[in-house]
Amino acid sequence: MHHKASSRDTSQNFPKLKSVDTDPDPDIYDITYVDVSPSIGSTSPLSKSPWIAHVDPTDLEPPHSGIKSTASHTREPKNYSPNILMGSLFREEGHIYSLATSGDLLYTGSDSKNIRVWKNQTEFSSFKSNSGLVKAIVLAGDKIFTGHQDGKIRVWKVSSKDSNIFRRIGTMPVFRDYLRNSITPSSYFSFMRKNPTSTSAQGFRHVDAISCLTLSEDKKLLYSGSWDQTFKVWRISDLRCLESVKAHDDAVNAVVSGFDGLVFSGSADGTVKVWRREDQAKETKHFFSETLLKQDCAVTAIAVDQSATLVYCGSSDGTVNFWERDNNMKNGGVLKGHKLAVLCLVAAGSLLFSGSADLGIRVWRRPERGDGRGGDGGGGGGEHVCIALLKGHAGPVKCMAVERDQESSSGEKRWIVYSGSLDRSVKMWRVSESSPPIEYQSSDPFDGPTELTVAPSFSGKGRE
Repeated sequence: MHHKASSRDTSQNFPKLKSVDTDPDPDIYDITYVDVSPSIGSTSPLSKSPWIAHVDPTDLEPPHSGIKSTASHTREPKNYSPNILMGSLFREEGHIYSLATSGDLLYTGSDSKNIRVWKNQTEFSSFKSNSGLVKAIVLAGDKIFTGHQDGKIRVWKVSSKDSNIFRRIGTMPVFRDYLRNSITPSSYFSFMRKNPTSTSAQGFRHVDAISCLTLSEDKKLLYSGSWDQTFKVWRISDLRCLESVKAHDDAVNAVVSGFDGLVFSGSADGTVKVWRREDQAKETKHFFSETLLKQDCAVTAIAVDQSATLVYCGSSDGTVNFWERDNNMKNGGVLKGHKLAVLCLVAAGSLLFSGSADLGIRVWRRPERGDGRGGDGGGGGGEHVCIALLKGHAGPVKCMAVERDQESSSGEKRWIVYSGSLDRSVKMWRVSESSPPIEYQSSDPFDGPTELTVAPSFSGKGRE
């Protein structure tokens, strides 16, 4: 078990490496791996439009190196669109750690102090925080919440006078939380005695980096997970901290609100835990329910498929486990294919997107059955198939955001996928749910781009 490392110091400036770092700090994935500056004689991408088209949308074959469609679909007329890379956005200011999308706006957070807003693939606006490394972005109504390396959550809102001006309207925890805890600690500590999973040592403030943010099912609560081993519950209406839960024995890497009032948390201690939300009068409390997974390697990402009531968990060994509510939360199987840590997961429609430190994004499709739920008759999951391998990043894929493709033809369901990487780029992909499963021409589809001679390596344990 690794503990705190000096590389997590927020004052550290990450160096730009001229080659791949093959022995990074085992406690952290937040590290520069490759030099992605323009080669000698090339034109800087900043001198052009930030979005660069890569593929002709009329192209009929997916541009996946080492992959081809199954034989039954190769030459026959297709009733689906090819999965393509639509464009790339490069900024030389920092690696991309967080993404969020809503309507026609895309928000990007990096290890710089800037949160940038993009509209129609061009930069629309930006706003600046007091702390770098924006590790999470969540949109809730007219508010934007950003989680930072310094353990604080900053709250932003668009100006009522100018739609491209964003103003900070608060920082969480708010002053009244500190005041309430200092003036009337008795009621607070009384609550701690009743709920042993809560922690009084840290109170309302995260004392380490925030790793993730997520909304409750009813959009009234915000959950924040942190390397300080806790997750905290905040009320969106007044930004008040309602509860602090000591959830794990190591860094909390993922917290996701699920179905039936359940919350799922994953940690570098190798466990996935389930928490039950109970609304009591004017308070909301969370109680431990069960442990879904206990393993030696770190849990790095969690996603919930609300429609099929599935829970997915990505790990530092490259695997993705899933559980089925309709089968009493039994483990439904393990998705294998990534060679290095799974750093992010997103569920959309019948698809699961998994981004990895091996530089690739895998797209998995769960089977459908007549009643509209995923599965093969036994539960909610069944046998998943990989329908695409999206390659193009030169660094670990750290975050993703997905939105429905409104331009898809009748009868076809397509998704636009944004992926952020430690190569300082955001890529935009188009993926069809109707794509056939892929088969490999090579036993090693993750050889990586030619400019990388060694893939980044990670330890079994780590903070994501």
